[in-house]
Amino acid sequence: MRPSGRLPNQLRNIVLEPGFSKYAEGSCLARFGDTHVLCTASVDERVPPFLRNSGKGWVTAEYGMLPRSTHTRTDREAAKGKQSGRTQEIQRLIGRSLRAVVDLPAMGERQIKVDCDVIQADGGTRTAAITGSYVALYLAFQKMVSLGILSAVPMAGQVAAVSCGLYKGTPVLDLDYAEDSNCQADANFVLTSDGRIVEIQGTAEDVPFAQSEFLALLDLAQQGVAELAALQRQVLGL
Repeated sequence: MRPSGRLPNQLRNIVLEPGFSKYAEGSCLARFGDTHVLCTASVDERVPPFLRNSGKGWVTAEYGMLPRSTHTRTDREAAKGKQSGRTQEIQRLIGRSLRAVVDLPAMGERQIKVDCDVIQADGGTRTAAITGSYVALYLAFQKMVSLGILSAVPMAGQVAAVSCGLYKGTPVLDLDYAEDSNCQADANFVLTSDGRIVEIQGTAEDVPFAQSEFLALLDLAQQGVAELAALQRQVLGL
C-alpha cells in the first residue's frame, strides 16, 4: 500500500489552472497533490546575444522555491548571493524540455522567459513545473497570435513530465515526498504526448535496478504523461 493509498499506476490529484497570474502573457498554477508551482511566461522582444541576427527565437526558464515551501524555512538564494547547483540544473531542464516542442525559427527573434516558483513542495516540483510551464508557454503564444505578432502558435507537440520509482519493490507513478524519500530507485521522465523521450533522470537510491524494472517505470511514465497531456489540452481548449 502506498502512503497516500493510491494505486501503483495512479497520479495524484492534478489541477492545472490557466491564467492564474493577471499580468503575465501566459500563466498556470500546477497542482500535483500538495505540490503547487506557479508558472508564468513573459515575452521579451530581444533574444540572447548568441542568437542575434539568427532569425531564431529562444525559450528559457528560471526556477525557485519560496522560503516556506517545505517543512522548514529555507533562506532565499538571492540572500545567499548565488543559486544552488540543484536550482540551476532544474531550470535548465525546464528550458530544454520546452524547447524540444517549440519551432524556434517560427518565433522570430524574440524570447520567452518562463518562471517557475514553488509555492508548496511535496515531491515532484520539477515535473509539475514542466507540465504547468507548457500551458503557460502555449497561452503566451496564443496571446501573441491574437495580437497579430505571430501567425500561428509555434509549437510542434506537447511535453509533460512525471516521476516514477520503485517503492517497496513495486513500480509506482508520480512520487510524493513520503515515497520519494524512501524509494529504492526513482526517475523523472520528460516525454512528449505521444510517448517520445525528451529526457530521463534516473537514480538507484539503494541497490542497482534491472532493465526490466526500468522499462516498467517507463511504461508507467508514458501512461502518466498521456493523462497529463490530455489535461493540458482540456484546460487549453484544444
